[in-house]
Amino acid sequence: MDTKRLIAALALSLVVLFGWSYLFPPEEPKTPPVAAQPEAKLENAKPAATPAETASAAVLAQGRPVQVKTPLYTARFNTQGGVLESFVLQNFREAVDQKSAHIDIVGKDARDKAALGLMILPEGGEVHTWNAPGWSFEGGDVELAGAEKKTLVFVGEAAGLKIERRLTVSADSYLVTEDTTVTNPGSAPVTGRVAFTIATAGLSPKGEDKYNPTRIAYGKVKGGFNEVTDHDDLREKGVAPAEAIDWAAVESNYFLFAAMPKAEGSLTNGKLKGDVFNLAVSSAVTFEPGQAKTVSCSYYMGPADRAILAAMPNKLEQAVDFGWFHLIAVPLLKLLNWFYQYVHNYGVAIILLTVLIKLIFWPLSHKSYKSMEQMKKIQPMIQKLREKHADDKERLNQEIMSLYKTYKVNPAGGCLPMIVQIPVFFGLYKALLGSIELRHAPFITHLPFTDLVWLADLSAMDPYYITPVIMGATMFIQQKMTPTGGDPLQAKIMLLMPVVFTALFLQFPSGLVVYWLVNNVLSIAQQWWMMRKA
Repeated sequence: MDTKRLIAALALSLVVLFGWSYLFPPEEPKTPPVAAQPEAKLENAKPAATPAETASAAVLAQGRPVQVKTPLYTARFNTQGGVLESFVLQNFREAVDQKSAHIDIVGKDARDKAALGLMILPEGGEVHTWNAPGWSFEGGDVELAGAEKKTLVFVGEAAGLKIERRLTVSADSYLVTEDTTVTNPGSAPVTGRVAFTIATAGLSPKGEDKYNPTRIAYGKVKGGFNEVTDHDDLREKGVAPAEAIDWAAVESNYFLFAAMPKAEGSLTNGKLKGDVFNLAVSSAVTFEPGQAKTVSCSYYMGPADRAILAAMPNKLEQAVDFGWFHLIAVPLLKLLNWFYQYVHNYGVAIILLTVLIKLIFWPLSHKSYKSMEQMKKIQPMIQKLREKHADDKERLNQEIMSLYKTYKVNPAGGCLPMIVQIPVFFGLYKALLGSIELRHAPFITHLPFTDLVWLADLSAMDPYYITPVIMGATMFIQQKMTPTGGDPLQAKIMLLMPVVFTALFLQFPSGLVVYWLVNNVLSIAQQWWMMRKA
């Protein structure tokens, strides 16, 4: 194999791989995202679609607010149908500044869009129960502590059916469970679907949508994790899988608003309407005359924390998915958290993880360096063969391969170790970009000897580009120390890579830049040690 072509291909691959998410990130929404209300379809074989209309402020004004306060969140329900107007997380803020507002899972623009709304979809009709008059609620505001639970009971009537919604909240969980009993007082059965809805104004702060878009995701019973990120597609086509789902959610890298229906064969439908994300999960049901039937659903509104989600029903842990690199990202995060238990600083934990990864790949790096040294030694002979067989490419390749065999040189030996490490890099990239632990996690809070906020959030870029520039400089030093075999083209490509990487890393999470910077410093030390030993 011609080394020049191999190096060129590797460099191109690295640029394509590392630059793809930078050059072609998920399209930023033109307006801040919000949840779209599912419109119910009446056929049993189809999911409820997003409702054509949502609760208006005038309709909700007919009810009164009911506040639920716990150590984890403060929620505000409305007695008009039991819809949710806000769900504010007590332990998470919109920015690093401790004076910034707390995260509201529903959001201001979605307060009158009937989050946690209930729809009854009889054949030939569509009823938004929160619009029906006469809802009642006994009791007042609730404050819970410890492991306390409280069930809020909202009673009303819609579509000729009597409805009792029982929403249970807990002081120590982001989970809200619903058991709704529907009684048919009539003389004829009512057949159709029941849908539970989600509405949110988006879970990504404005300006972070480039690498942290709000999207709609769902877990198929037979197909696992699926998501739609493109906001134009969500506005025009929406999401309406034909297969049964375990859960459906509006999510970002760090937060999640999910619905988990209890009934088997449940379907989902979602859409981005204007500035609001709406989603519904629905199931087929028949209410026999004179009988009562209970339908159930659970809601999760909180951080996308893998440990918490693992305890949720309906396989909700699938909602945190790192794509192709999931199998690599999860163990790396576990190691990172293990280091954090001892050092209590994620920046230091990243450095320790980098050292560990470097030790694991030390033999490969050593082999790579030796292989490049061998290539450098036989490069004059290769050059003579090129001059001798300039007009006979086939003969030239045969002679070069024979030369490799004679001197036991593997032309790919210098590059393969780097290729092997690429999945580790991307696994860590996905982990740092999508892990709630790294959100607002500080490393060096202020620039030394100043009061300028610096690496106060490892999930965000370096505001002064200091670490990317230093990383680029270390990469340049590393390339100058690396044998190039005397091939001018190879040398130019390798010296160009630090410039390309620096440009790409300017916008990357600072935690990832710290990893690559420390990795470069360790590589320089390793190469210096091997050169001295040689």
